[in-house]
Formats: sequence, structure tokens, C-alpha cells
Amino acid sequence: MPPPKSKSKSAAKKERRPKRKVCTFCADRLEPIDYKDQTRLRKYISERGKILPRRISGNCASHQRALTVAVKRARVIAILPFVAQ
Repeated sequence: MPPPKSKSKSAAKKERRPKRKVCTFCADRLEPIDYKDQTRLRKYISERGKILPRRISGNCASHQRALTVAVKRARVIAILPFVAQ
């Protein structure tokens, strides 16, 4: 008896794709990302101190670049830690 047929690879990929997250900065029409705003920047940093990638945070490309620059600036002036303790 032959094994049951599985779905094609393209069908399996389409099923796994979750709904795209909306950029919170675009949705709220907020002012430019400020490196001094510690509470907002902490949302986009993991427990280990790493910046969350775009696919997880849901930011658009331009806001993700601005967020990365702001986090790096905040780290240099010791508002945010480089690594978790």
C-alpha cells in the first residue's frame, strides 16, 4: 500500500505564513524615533540585549533603520545596555 500523498511544497509554504504585522510607527503617526525615549526603545530589544529583527518587530524598513540608529546611540551614551546582565 503506497504512503498517503502529502501536500506540495508550495502549498505548505502558503499555510505557514503568518499575517504581516503593521509598523507601529506608521500606524500611530508618531514623531521621529528619539534615542532618549528609553521605554519605546526597550520594546524592540530582546532579553539578551539584541535588536529585534524586522520580521519579528513588524516595523517597515525605514523605521527599522531609524530604530537601529537610535538604539545604538542610546547604548553609546549608556541609556540602554549593550548586553543583558
